[in-house]
Amino acid sequence: MSTESTHRLYIDGAWTEGTGDERIEVVNPATEQVVGRVPQATRDDVVRAIEAARRAFDEGPWPRMSVRERAEVMLAMAAVMERRLPELIELNMAEAGSTRPLAESIQVGIPIRQFRDMAERVMPAFDWEAPMPPTVGQGIGQGVLRREPFGVAALIPAYNFPFFLSVMKLAPALAAGCTTVLKPAPTTPLEVLVLGEIAEEAGLPAGVLNVVTGDVEAGLELTTNPMVDLVSFTGSDTVGRMVYGQAAPTMKKVVLELGGKSASVVCEDADLDKVLPEILAGIVVQAGQGCALFTRTLVHRSRHDELVEKIVTALRYVKVGDPAEPDTAMGPLISEAQRGKVEKLIRTGEEEGAHLAFGGGRPAGLERGYFVEPTLFTGVDNAMTIARTEFFGPVGVVIPFDDDEDAVRIANDSPYGLAGSVWSADPVRAYEIAKRIRAGFVSVNGGGGGVSPHIAFGGYKQSGLGREWGEHGLDEYLQTKSISWGVAGG
Repeated sequence: MSTESTHRLYIDGAWTEGTGDERIEVVNPATEQVVGRVPQATRDDVVRAIEAARRAFDEGPWPRMSVRERAEVMLAMAAVMERRLPELIELNMAEAGSTRPLAESIQVGIPIRQFRDMAERVMPAFDWEAPMPPTVGQGIGQGVLRREPFGVAALIPAYNFPFFLSVMKLAPALAAGCTTVLKPAPTTPLEVLVLGEIAEEAGLPAGVLNVVTGDVEAGLELTTNPMVDLVSFTGSDTVGRMVYGQAAPTMKKVVLELGGKSASVVCEDADLDKVLPEILAGIVVQAGQGCALFTRTLVHRSRHDELVEKIVTALRYVKVGDPAEPDTAMGPLISEAQRGKVEKLIRTGEEEGAHLAFGGGRPAGLERGYFVEPTLFTGVDNAMTIARTEFFGPVGVVIPFDDDEDAVRIANDSPYGLAGSVWSADPVRAYEIAKRIRAGFVSVNGGGGGVSPHIAFGGYKQSGLGREWGEHGLDEYLQTKSISWGVAGG
């Protein structure tokens, strides 16, 4: 694994050690071994990165290139990503604790395909300049509506899907013509730093992408510096509110992709064997560290016991352990602190009267690593803490409902509104329920299992502001300018 000397900051097209002496240790959460060290960026380092992005936007070629020219550079970056895919997968497993199938698909493989799709499909088809209808009043006028890059964008992804989230922010920002400063989470910076190497090899102009590592101080400079025009942040709703407030004095645009407590609605006529994989995924995928995972299962009271039995039986066969082992189905949480938070919430569930149907402890035989058993609660009322608080860990809750009205009420009785799903043998009924769920993304009978580039990903309520992915993500990084002129009279 790389050593400290190979991990540096990427600022203005050059690699630098930074101005500080501190280093951040990157720990494999499955083994607790240090797998790399990166600089702790100082405020001066972050300011230099912002200044580089500002110059690149105000004076450099990137915002002034044609869409075709920007797309060509992005396609070159995609080619380098594809060549380095095996390395990125290994880095993701080592620092984020992903299982290999997850690393190969959602963590690394899918974002690379999305990055290429942005350059090949979205950019050429996007309506960059459109005519305005003629106007009649004091003379006759006409004009155009132009879409122009927003400016300098600060991109701040979360630790759970570090490469995925970084690329899903970087692709639309670059496509729009913005310049960027990318700051990965302190726990998962290694695969994000590779993006600097990829940009350098592909010929991205200096200053268009800057990568700085660091913690709270680095993030605070990005969210408050007046040279930054837009902040895109993925993380908890608690930190999201802080980012929103920090950006307000300089009126930055803010895109927030925050927490979730997403509900699967399982009607009495649903095929439970088809529902089961989604429920298991909500607990097991990335050890439950996913904002859009389905962690509340709302099931018709007549099918409750049958479904719980199926879930518990399936959980018995989930192997928890080191993601480097090929038969591991669930890896660790990211840190000891996160494990402590999850374990505290599990105890809260028991204290509030919920029934621990499976798990709740630490797996036997794993002395090292930040592991928690996959856990299921039943006997849950939607008012309980465990039904309203995002665990960000491998814990699901099952809540019965009486009819469709009751299901919609419970699903919407949440401070979050990121995702949802509905399962019914009657697709029209399922669609009608889906329309009533206040969430940014709702699937019907497992539809949309892949990550479609057409999805407008984002949430209602405290799940965030704005949308990501594809055309909708690109739109967030653009300003709309009206240019009009008179052609007669006046």
